[in-house]
Amino acid sequence: MSISERKVCFVTGASGKLGSEIALALAGMGYSIFFTWHHAEEKAGMTLEKIRRVSPESQMVRCNISNVSEINQAFETFSSQFERIDLFLAGASNFYRTPLFEVTEKEWDSLLNTNLKGTFFTMQSAARIMLQQPFISRIITMTDISAGLVWRNYSPYTVSKSAVQHLTKIFARECAPKILVNSIAPGTISAYPDSSEEPENNLTEKIPLRRFGDPEDILVAIRFLMESEYITGQTINIDGGRTVY
Repeated sequence: MSISERKVCFVTGASGKLGSEIALALAGMGYSIFFTWHHAEEKAGMTLEKIRRVSPESQMVRCNISNVSEINQAFETFSSQFERIDLFLAGASNFYRTPLFEVTEKEWDSLLNTNLKGTFFTMQSAARIMLQQPFISRIITMTDISAGLVWRNYSPYTVSKSAVQHLTKIFARECAPKILVNSIAPGTISAYPDSSEEPENNLTEKIPLRRFGDPEDILVAIRFLMESEYITGQTINIDGGRTVY
């Protein structure tokens, strides 16, 4: 099978623990992987090395997705190496504590420019390619259950994720029927490297299934959306029932 015949997945932000496990799993499903990284060059390199064991033609590129010119350059690099996008996974994101009355303009811009602006312009670039393809393709945004909750001390982050869920609906309507666009909203995932960043203590007591999620729970949802041909514009919460507590 030639590179042009293999399915291709473009992932933003695959150098983190969760993102790298998702990218590696998709490579194991037969996808060529192209992913972006920004700060963690060593981790990105390790991720690429693992991916190439099962998908040798996979590539990565450094990209600050809060910068549109860097997004454009990343897609130029992608297009020089791959001829198609079957799945675009918007996973790059910033997350940190911002008490409401202490939020600075720099923090607001950092969170909104990466989580919302970066997601919009990477989706836009991917969709332009996908709409020219003679087959159905998919976009999946990674958001958060906080988009529908009110977390103290995380307002810019939760606002950005709520906006991305609305953006998902917009792209789903504009790009139908050629592109299926959906969102996955994780709850607390054990793969996140620093549990001290969680906004509340004793979270398992507020999760009906009494455990944190893990990357496999996210992968089940991704595989479901990749196989479905009649779901678009939806958000799937992967939270162990947290949002119905």
